[in-house]
Amino acid sequence: MATNIDVTKRVLNGLWGYIWLDGEQVAECTACQLKVTINKETINLCGQFMSDVKALSARGTGSLTLYKVDSGLIQKMGDLQNGIDRRFTIVSKLKDPDSWGAERVAVYNVSFDDLTLADWQAATVGKVTTPFTFSRYEFLDQIDSD
Repeated sequence: MATNIDVTKRVLNGLWGYIWLDGEQVAECTACQLKVTINKETINLCGQFMSDVKALSARGTGSLTLYKVDSGLIQKMGDLQNGIDRRFTIVSKLKDPDSWGAERVAVYNVSFDDLTLADWQAATVGKVTTPFTFSRYEFLDQIDSD
């Protein structure tokens, strides 16, 4: 956590975010979210009024929002109806020129949860949001404010 923000321009702007899917930049990406949810079990101890929790496992989830430009993701998942669960690697990079550096994180074993075949509306820019799960992550770069 930042202990000091010298000026507000240090706050990262998502305009400077980039995504790579299996090493190929996804230029049409407008939003990315990567999360790890911790699965916990409640533990009640004798003599302690407040319950506590124990972490048991974790689950990686995320989503990409893409402008509809081409059929790229459909093509990458083309074997889905043949029972092939293709897995991917996603790298997210956020590097605002006013920030103290860049943050890059890779998520591995990405499995998309659905495949949007068509979703459009007249006089509306085409966008697709595709959720996914992943089983491992690694920070490639982190921002240090010190």
